[in-house]
Amino acid sequence: MSDAEDKGLALFAEIYGQEAADGTREWYRKGEGFGVEQGRWTMEWAFGSVWTREGLDRRSRSCAVLGMLIGQGASEEIRYHTRMGLKNGLTRTEIEEIFYSAIPYAGFPKAATAKRAMLLGFEDYDKQENEQ
Repeated sequence: MSDAEDKGLALFAEIYGQEAADGTREWYRKGEGFGVEQGRWTMEWAFGSVWTREGLDRRSRSCAVLGMLIGQGASEEIRYHTRMGLKNGLTRTEIEEIFYSAIPYAGFPKAATAKRAMLLGFEDYDKQENEQ
């Protein structure tokens, strides 16, 4: 396992729980199924290299990523990154302001998609926090 993969899995576990990190690692290590390399790249590159960089704190990085995902209309990723943003110290009000800031640039249809995904992300976060 590379240093970046270790860092990525540790961050992923901190945000989404150890069980999710272990399950993801086990899935891509088996090497079976569609897209297993994407799971490894996510841990090594996205989480282990980009998210652990020192240039931005995780809270600021969450703001930037949520804005980009809203612009793409990437509902599932918005959902996960809403949860991650809360874990990284963003408040619901700040996430709502990111949502509002994206509307003039991304448009109302993508904002509607983002709103639904963010509300689901809030629910996911609340559920995870209540289980601990």
